[in-house]
Amino acid sequence: MTQWERLQQLDTVYSQRAFDLYNRDEFPMEVRHYLAHWIEGQDWERASRDSSQAAFLFQVLLENLDNQFSRFAQEKDSFLLQRNFRRYKQNFQKYQEEPYTLATIINWFLVKEREILNDAELAQQVQALQVQPAAMELESQRQVEMSLKDLKTKVEVMEHSIRCLEEQQDEFDFKYQTHLMDSCTEEEKKMQVEGLQKMLNALDKCRRNFLSDISAMLDAADILCSALIDEELVDWKRRQQKSCIGAPDDTSLEHLEKWFTQIIECMFQLQKFLQKLDELVGKMTYDNDPILVRKPPLKSRVDTLLTHLIKSSFVVETQPSMPQGRGPLVLRTNVQFSVKVRLLYKVSELNHVMKVTVSVNKFRKFNVLGTLSKALNMAESMNGGMVADFRHLTLKDQKVGGGGKGINDLSLSVTEELHRITFQTQFDYQGLSVPLETSSLPVVVVSNSSQQQSAWASVLWFNMLCSDPKNVKFFETSPAATWPQFGEMLSWQFLSCGKRGLDSDQLETLAIKLFGKQQSYDSCKISWTKFSKENLPDTNFTLWVWLDGILTLVKLYLSDLWSDGSIMGFVSKGKERLLLKKKQNGTFLLRFSESIKDGGITFSWVQYANDGTPSVQTVKPFTSTDLKQIALPDILCNFRIMVAENIPVNPLCYLYPNTPKDQAFGKYYSEKTGEENPYLKYLKTKLVFKSPMLSSSTTDDDMLNSILDSDSECTVPDAFPPTAPHTSPSCLQHNFSESPLDIFADALSPDIDVNVTLHEFINSPNILNGINLRMLPEESDDFVLDSGLIQDLGYPNIPLTP
Repeated sequence: MTQWERLQQLDTVYSQRAFDLYNRDEFPMEVRHYLAHWIEGQDWERASRDSSQAAFLFQVLLENLDNQFSRFAQEKDSFLLQRNFRRYKQNFQKYQEEPYTLATIINWFLVKEREILNDAELAQQVQALQVQPAAMELESQRQVEMSLKDLKTKVEVMEHSIRCLEEQQDEFDFKYQTHLMDSCTEEEKKMQVEGLQKMLNALDKCRRNFLSDISAMLDAADILCSALIDEELVDWKRRQQKSCIGAPDDTSLEHLEKWFTQIIECMFQLQKFLQKLDELVGKMTYDNDPILVRKPPLKSRVDTLLTHLIKSSFVVETQPSMPQGRGPLVLRTNVQFSVKVRLLYKVSELNHVMKVTVSVNKFRKFNVLGTLSKALNMAESMNGGMVADFRHLTLKDQKVGGGGKGINDLSLSVTEELHRITFQTQFDYQGLSVPLETSSLPVVVVSNSSQQQSAWASVLWFNMLCSDPKNVKFFETSPAATWPQFGEMLSWQFLSCGKRGLDSDQLETLAIKLFGKQQSYDSCKISWTKFSKENLPDTNFTLWVWLDGILTLVKLYLSDLWSDGSIMGFVSKGKERLLLKKKQNGTFLLRFSESIKDGGITFSWVQYANDGTPSVQTVKPFTSTDLKQIALPDILCNFRIMVAENIPVNPLCYLYPNTPKDQAFGKYYSEKTGEENPYLKYLKTKLVFKSPMLSSSTTDDDMLNSILDSDSECTVPDAFPPTAPHTSPSCLQHNFSESPLDIFADALSPDIDVNVTLHEFINSPNILNGINLRMLPEESDDFVLDSGLIQDLGYPNIPLTP
C-alpha cells in the first residue's frame, strides 16, 4: 500500500490535515494522486542536493504528466482533468533552471505526509495504552452505579415491607383486642389463642426478616461507602492535587456528588425505617422481641455510616489561589485569594442553612481578613451544588518576636513552610448532628513577589511526592523524586505554559544532563536540594531557576511556537551538530540556552564550504528583553549575515528536519508595514558591516567577535558561498527593501573567533569607536540604534569606512 493510499484511510482529523497540506499551489494534489506510485519510488531528498539527479527526475516528471494527459484525452468526462494537467505542466516549467528546487518541494510534501501518518499511528498507540486504564475506570464507575441502583431497589422493597409489617401488626392487634372483648366458649377462646399465636409467630418472623434485610443492606452500604470514600474520593483528591501542578486530569465533582447524595439518601431512609420500628414496638411488644435486641446496634451502624459519608462529603473544590499568582497554593500576604468548598450531599433543605468559617493552622500565625463566614448555597455553583465560594480572603502576617516566623525550630526557609487553610461547619439534618471540617492542600505563604519562584518549587515538589495533605512538616525530611516522577511533573509545566508537554527526546536530554548517559533512568533520583538549592555546575543558579526561566520565556513569548512543535528546546550541543550536519545547507533548529539564568533561546544552522565541509553556527541566545521588543519569528525572518561581495543573506532556510522557514513561521510574521510597524517608527537607516574578505586591513577583529555565540563551532569555512552546493538559491534571495528588520553579520574566516552575538555587538557602548560613518546628508540625523536590532525603511546601504 502506498503512502498516499494510507493517508486516504486515516480518520477524519488526520485526513483533513492531508487535505489542508495540499491546499496550496506548489504541488497539486491531483498530480500527487495520479502519479503516487512513481513519486514515492524516487529519492527526492537526494535530488534536492544533487543537481543532475534533480534534472533527470524533472524530465521524467514532465513525461509522466504528458502520459497522464494522453490518458485523460481518451477518457470521457475527463475534460477538466485534461485541462488541469496541461496547466500543471506549464507551471512546473518554471523550475527548468532550478530542478532541485522542485525536488525540495516534493520531498517536503512527502515528509509532511509521513509526519501526519506518524501522528496518526502515535494517537492509535496512545489510545491502545489508555484502553486498559480507561476500561478499568469505566468498570469501577459501572460497579458503583450498579451497587447504588441495587441499594436503591432494596430500599424501595423495604419500604413496602415495613408497610406490610405495620399492617400485619395492626391486624394482630385488632384480633387480639377483639379476643379480649369477645364472650365466647372456652373452646372458641382456645382456637382464637392458637390463631393469635400463629399470627404473632408470623409477625415475629417478619420483624426478624426485616431486621436481617437492614443488616444486609448495611453490609452492602459499607462496601459501597468504602468504594466511594477510600477509592473514588481518594482518586479524585489525587487528581486534583496533580492538576494543581499542571496535570491534565479531570477534577469535576458531578459523579461524586451524585453518588454521595444517593447513598446518603438511602441511609436516611434506613434511619426512618428504624424509627418506624420504634413506633411499632411502642404499640406492641412481646417476650424475645427481636427489635428490642437488634435494632440499637443497627441504628449505631446507620449513624456511623451516615457520619462517615457526610464528613467525607465536605471537600475543597477549588484550592486557594491568587488571581495573578504563580499558581495554585502560592499565596502572598496582604494580597487577596479565593478558595471554594463544597458539600457533596446535595439537598435543597440545607440551602443557605450551613455556615462555613475559615481559619489557618498555627505553624505560622496569620490574621485572616475578609468575609470569614459564608453559607453553603446552590446559587454559586453551575449545577446547583452546595458551595461556599470565598473570593476575597487575605492573610496578614503576625509578627512574633523579632522575626515573625512563628514555630519553626528547623532551618526551613519561608518557602518551605507549609500551611493549611481549614473550613468548618455544622451539619444538622433529620436528627443527625455532625461537625464538619476540611482543609486545603498545603499552601506556601510569601511576603514578596520575588519569593514566588521558590514557593512554586515547593508546591511542585510536595504535590509530586506527597499524597497526605496533613503532612505540613514534609520539608523537614523531604524525599527524593525518581526520574519518571520528576520528568512527568516537568512535562506538565510545559503543557500548562505552552500547550505541549515534553517528548521522549527532550526528557532524555534532561536526564543525561542530570545523571549522565544511562541505559535506563527509571531508578535515578533527584533530591530536593539538587532541584532547588544547589547551583548547576559552572553556573550561579539552580536547576529549578534555569527551568523556570525557560518556562516563563515560553509562556510569555514562545507559546505558539512551542505548541506547534517548532522549538526543539532541549538538545545537547553535540547532538545538535550531529543532527544538523546531516541536513541540507541552511537547516536550523531552535533550542534553549543552558547558560542563561532567566531563560534564553538560540538558533543554530548548518552551512557548507565550497569543498562541501559542513559547520554549525549558533547565535547568542535571545532573552525576554529581546523578545519583548521583537517576536522570534520576525527575528528568524529578517536575520542576515554578510557573505562575499557584500551580499547580505539570511542563512536560515529550513526548520529541522526540512520544513521551509516561511512555511513553519510565516503565519507568525508581523504583517504591519510602513508607519504601522512599531519597529520602524523611529529607525530610518540601515547599518551594514563590511566583510573582512573585502577590507580585512581596516577591520577590527574584536568587531567580528560579536557575530556568533560561544556555543558555535570553531571550525568555520572561509566564507559563506553565495550559493552553497546543497542550497537552492531561492532561499537566499530576498527583497531587502521590504524587510522590517535586518540583522547582518560579517563573513567569517578561519583565523577569526566567532563567539558573540550581533545584538550584543550593537548594544556595546564602544560600537562606533574608531569607525567613520559616511551617511547621506539628508539622513544624517536619523541614525538610531534600538535594543541592538537594526531597522530598515528601504534606504540605501551605508557602508562603514575606516
